Amino acid sequence: MLGAIVMLAAWAAITFTTTAPGWIHLLLTAGVFVVIWRIVVRGTPEPHDSSRGK
Repeated sequence: MLGAIVMLAAWAAITFTTTAPGWIHLLLTAGVFVVIWRIVVRGTPEPHDSSRGK
C-alpha cells in the first residue's frame, strides 16, 4: 500500500508542477491499481484448511 501512495504522490507532484509527459500518467494507473488490489486482497477470506482439524 505504501508503494501505491508513493506512486500517486509522485504522479501528483510531477503533474501539477510540470508539463508531464504522457508516460507519467502510468504512475496514476499503477497506483490506483495497487490500491484497489490491496483492498480486494485484504477483504478476501482465506480458504479453510480441512487437514488441520485431523
